[in-house]
Amino acid sequence: MRVLFLGDIVGRDARDEIIARLPELRGKYKLDAVIANGENAAHGFGITAQICSDLYKAGVDCITTGNHIWDQREIISYIAGDQKLLRPINFPESTPGRGAYIIGTAHGHKILVVNVMGRLFMDALDDPFAAIDKICNTHRMGAQVNAIVVDVHAEANSEKMALAQYCDGRASFVVGTHTHIPTADAQILPKGTGYQTDAGMCGSYDSVIGMEKAGAVYRFTRKIPGERLRPAEGPVTLCGTMVDIDPSTGLCRRIEAFRLGGRLSQALPAET
Repeated sequence: MRVLFLGDIVGRDARDEIIARLPELRGKYKLDAVIANGENAAHGFGITAQICSDLYKAGVDCITTGNHIWDQREIISYIAGDQKLLRPINFPESTPGRGAYIIGTAHGHKILVVNVMGRLFMDALDDPFAAIDKICNTHRMGAQVNAIVVDVHAEANSEKMALAQYCDGRASFVVGTHTHIPTADAQILPKGTGYQTDAGMCGSYDSVIGMEKAGAVYRFTRKIPGERLRPAEGPVTLCGTMVDIDPSTGLCRRIEAFRLGGRLSQALPAET
């Protein structure tokens, strides 16, 4: 099974680039599933029902999020009816929505997608390790599902790495989001779980983590609120990670960084 995970989508230009390129990418790389983090897709803050629909039509199978999930108020009433739009699983149980979804592939395989949020330098949520434990114990690879992909939306690299080590051998692929910077540590852990600390973002890298430079610099230099930050314009780089997974064991066979377009050096996985 081949899965493409796309990092945080920042603004309209990034959405348009994904919508334009994804149908070709699915065919070129024979992708079984595409997962994308969409929490910054609506002008940099949250996501809307229409954006979800547009991404699904383009070929995204599941959308993960994070701390910006509620920035667009319409999502509070919408999310309960959209099983493919996730919020972190370690929100309190009474929170609308869900933190996991099973993708059914064209070949009859089941890929469990789990969205979890870290607690270091983030909102105080329930224990992410306990949440991962619970779902991995009830959805075992090679039994209830063929693969498990975990999006760890977190600030601290140490917390992302600790969660990945905690999942080693129990998940197919653990990938970090939130910092918008792609890391160079794509690897397969000793027990067979693929890992990358951060997939990066889909957006303009002539920016401050995807947002227009002047406004972001103003906030740092003046230490007073300025105008609402806006997504930066300019050539978009699609950043993510591609993994090949053994459907019988759920373990990762291959992992490669994915970077296409824009300012960053390109990293395009082999097609076979």
